[in-house]
Amino acid sequence: MIKRVMSLITALGAIVATLVFLPATTASAAACAPAWNSSAVYWGGGAASYNGHNWSAKWWTQNEAPGTADVWADQGSCGSGTDPGQPDPSGFVVSESQFNQMFPSRNSFYTYSGLTAALSAYPGFAKTGSDTVKKQEAAAFLANVHHETGGLVHIVEQNTANYPHYCDSSQSYGCPAGQAAYYGRGPIQLSWNFNYKAAGDALGIDLLGNPWQVQQNAAIAWKTGLWYWNTQSGPGTMTPHNAMVNGAGFGQTIRSINGSIECNGGNPAQVQSRIDKYKAFVQLLGTTPGSNLSC
Repeated sequence: MIKRVMSLITALGAIVATLVFLPATTASAAACAPAWNSSAVYWGGGAASYNGHNWSAKWWTQNEAPGTADVWADQGSCGSGTDPGQPDPSGFVVSESQFNQMFPSRNSFYTYSGLTAALSAYPGFAKTGSDTVKKQEAAAFLANVHHETGGLVHIVEQNTANYPHYCDSSQSYGCPAGQAAYYGRGPIQLSWNFNYKAAGDALGIDLLGNPWQVQQNAAIAWKTGLWYWNTQSGPGTMTPHNAMVNGAGFGQTIRSINGSIECNGGNPAQVQSRIDKYKAFVQLLGTTPGSNLSC
């Protein structure tokens, strides 16, 4: 009996020893909190994710990045969902945290997820050429968007007196949504009934009959901006996409968007505003602006 008890004790000891010396397993990373936004106000206990870590605010804070101010407590790495400090899984060269830095005062309508959801409509956008060219094109698009919308603040055109002017009744389809329905909307401020018709046809969305979708659905809004960027030359001689991927330079994107008013000395201050923002964005993305910046 004593021998049997001793054998059991010996066996249990071996099991305990095995358990004690098993290598520790690494716990899975916590889910990432919503990405830090420089324009948001965080109270004590507020959570945000930044550069792959979750952070907790110790007290009221705004525009103080986690990791750079004592107000934030590091809660450790997070692994679920998109790491806001890294490129999106869609392959977009601008991360969510970089997007937030570009547009610190943006309207909540213009979501990063809406932008990345829209990218599938034009798979060549910011994915053509070298890494430098991809970043330059993304920066060029977002710099022009910044200028057109006051930093992604405005969803619709602010001058309501212009609204009735955007109906070209000579078109066979007319203006079924109403005379004043085709005012500027979205990141490139899509306007005119014929542009709503063309964009809707290209995207498979009835924008001629229901142009309000552009101010109600973030992904649709972003798609209209990408439609213009990738397919329209406007007053220029090439699309903005072709201008960036074929080396014509940022200046030609300005010409294609608003060149009839701004280029050739028409409004040099507006041109310079676009250039300054483009330079800031390429620097944020870690690349250079290239040549031919003005028009």
